[in-house]
This record gives sequence, structure tokens and C-alpha cells, in this order.
Amino acid sequence: MSTLRTICVYCGSGPGKNPAFVAAAREFGKILAENNIELVYGGGSIGLMGELAKSVLQHGGKVTGIIPEFLIERERMLQQAQELVITKDMHERKRIMFERSDAFVALPGGAGTLEELVEQLTWAQLGQHKKPILAANIEGFWDPLCALLEHMQALEFIRPGLAVKLLVAETVEDILPRLREALAPVAEPEKTMKTVEPERM
Repeated sequence: MSTLRTICVYCGSGPGKNPAFVAAAREFGKILAENNIELVYGGGSIGLMGELAKSVLQHGGKVTGIIPEFLIERERMLQQAQELVITKDMHERKRIMFERSDAFVALPGGAGTLEELVEQLTWAQLGQHKKPILAANIEGFWDPLCALLEHMQALEFIRPGLAVKLLVAETVEDILPRLREALAPVAEPEKTMKTVEPERM
């Protein structure tokens, strides 16, 4: 049985047009802090990323920001985070975010948020890890993605035995209960990315 200690959150570096997105980021930050769950995120201080991380800090929680060098200025790295990890590129950033986290949550965001979410779904689909992955479907933001996944399944591009296991929560209050339920049967070793040593010729 695994314990939920850290959550990696993917979300937009902009606030979006709907005020509900900012409100959700702030509330989820408060929830993380109150439950002593560390936030692992992209390290910026703007948009939903900034609102989320600042809320965690304001409520006494811990924040680890992981940001590549080229985004330090663009996304205004959050200096107040207890830990900041600066990487050489996006690939290193995503690997460290994976290693540091027990579960993944996607709040609303753009192409980068979508890419990070889908990458985790793909790794899990291919049996590389069993960490839970959840879409925070604030104001139905992720409805089009859920519909697309159903469409892919109906056309058997997502085939039987290769299900995409995306959890969905309609409110931020539902996120931790869903993650804890999904994580309960997962053994600690199953959260580690599986690697295969290359064959030597």
C-alpha cells in the first residue's frame, strides 16, 4: 500500500478566461497544505501555476519547483519555494517531476499541460508505472479530452488490455479522495519507472 505524500500538478502558465480556474488552483493549494502533501510543479510564479504554488505556501505547505533554465525568466521562477530544481531541458524536468511524485493532477492549461498529462497516461498505459493520473475537470475543461479518449476506444485505437486510466474529478475537493483510493492497492515498487538494460552486442 502506497502513501500519498507528493503530488505533481500540471497547469497553465496563464490564468485562463474563466475565474473558476484561478479559484480552483487557489483552493487546491490550500487543500494540499492542510493535508501535508507536498506540491511538485513547474516552478513558475505566473498563471495557474503561480496561484497554486503561492496558495500552498500561504497555508503553510511545501513547494518544490522544477524549471528548465530557459523558462526561469519567462515563467518568473517562484523564489519563495522551499526547493527549486533547475534543469537543462524539458526532458530532465519531466523525469525529475515523475521521480518526485506519488500521483499526477492536471488542472486547466494549454498545450504543455496537455502534453505532460498525455505522456503520463501513455507511460501508464504501456505498463511503465502505476501512479494515479487525474484530470481536474473544472467547469468541464477536460470534457473534450475525455470524449476523444472514448472515441479512440470506440474505434479500437485504444485496444482492450491497453486502457487509458484517467481519473476525473469535477471539483478540487474530490481530488485527494480519488487519488488515495486509486493509490491504495499500489505497492511502493510499482510507482518506480520500469527500465530495461540495453542488450550488449
